[in-house]
Amino acid sequence: MFLIDDLLIRPFFSLLDILQTMALDEMYDTSEIRDNIKENRLLYEIGERSEEEYQTRKQELEAQLEVAEQIQAQLGSRIEVKR
Repeated sequence: MFLIDDLLIRPFFSLLDILQTMALDEMYDTSEIRDNIKENRLLYEIGERSEEEYQTRKQELEAQLEVAEQIQAQLGSRIEVKR
């Protein structure tokens, strides 16, 4: 029974853990959110976005960034996946 666990079940759960880590890393990519914040600021500065739209989007992106940074901190203590 222990042999089956070691050969079949444990690698499967390791693979699931790696896939979950990669999916969370992709979903909560802080560099992409920071790029969106910069893009939002640029659109406001060149006049393609009103101040109200800019402020609303800025608050949304900052909230997303905060959550993403928390998730990334939690992922940092888990398996490190090299791309």
